[in-house]
Amino acid sequence: MTQRKIIHVDCDCFYAAIEMRDDPSLANKPMAVGGSADHRGVISTCNYEARAYGVRSAMASRHALKLCPDLVIVNGRMDAYKEASKEIHGILRDYTELIEPLSLDEAYLDVSDSPHFAGSATRIAQDIRRRVSNQLHITVSAGVAPNKFLAKIASDWKKPNGLFVITPDQVDDFVSALAVKKLHGVGKVTADKLGRLGIETCLQLRDWNKLALVREFGSFGERLWGLARGIDERLVQSDSRRQSVSVENTYDTDLPDLASCLNKLPELLDTLNRRIARIDSSYRPGKPFVKVKFHDFTQTTLEQSGAGLDLESYQDLLSQAFARGSKPVRLLGLGVRLQDLNSGYEQLELFKR
Repeated sequence: MTQRKIIHVDCDCFYAAIEMRDDPSLANKPMAVGGSADHRGVISTCNYEARAYGVRSAMASRHALKLCPDLVIVNGRMDAYKEASKEIHGILRDYTELIEPLSLDEAYLDVSDSPHFAGSATRIAQDIRRRVSNQLHITVSAGVAPNKFLAKIASDWKKPNGLFVITPDQVDDFVSALAVKKLHGVGKVTADKLGRLGIETCLQLRDWNKLALVREFGSFGERLWGLARGIDERLVQSDSRRQSVSVENTYDTDLPDLASCLNKLPELLDTLNRRIARIDSSYRPGKPFVKVKFHDFTQTTLEQSGAGLDLESYQDLLSQAFARGSKPVRLLGLGVRLQDLNSGYEQLELFKR
């Protein structure tokens, strides 16, 4: 079997980088893209100067300003980001058609059969970074490895503006020393559980057989067994069909109770229905879902097969979701999963933030 060559490219603080490029006065000072602190805004992304103060994406703008009083927060310009993303993907397509976009600023490429640079994935990654820098005047970090899991870790290894390569003969040593919290799919809960079991590194994880891991972690245990050995068979999926339509709103003042949340539903549902009406005929609306973010930033998402897309169905879903927290609400979202009629099965996706 041909050895796979996967590249993961990830723009450095993408939204912020575009803003600094277009307004040089923002460079070299802490800045972020996000909503106004006066209107309960949230940080979308920030530059590395701001990160030095502890500012992070998804943080409330008000809190970010407490950490960094000199932080400059600018409103996002999604059209500019989409245009830059389109340029970047145009560059990527020069090397392969096997591209899996993860977001506007991040993608996997499978260059296993690419004829460029005599098939050298490292040189292809170098050229991509050079061209993006010259053409868009922003920086891109890249990781090269035999699979997606390692390529993504590698792209983060020398951020910002870095390139890191894990060759096939380096995989075993690299993964052995890797902290388990770096593994794909291992969140805080799983990492904490692994820690309680005395498992901090992949080398320690290898001491556990597959059956024991399945007993502890269910079906994810089998995946943990493979990742600890650098195994990841996931393919680069170049067909990025749409998976959901949604709408959400962050309120200037917390909604104090369920009744006030239910009062907001008709307006949200009206917007959602307009968006559903614009999707093409190759999709059919499927499961409805709701998202509730409480005042303390905890959140829950609830969906239900077989439920309708009418106001009463969403009221029922929202009532159940609210009951999980029963506290003031800062954000409400409604959505519907889409059934792709070209594929014959319903695709699922986490609620878009």
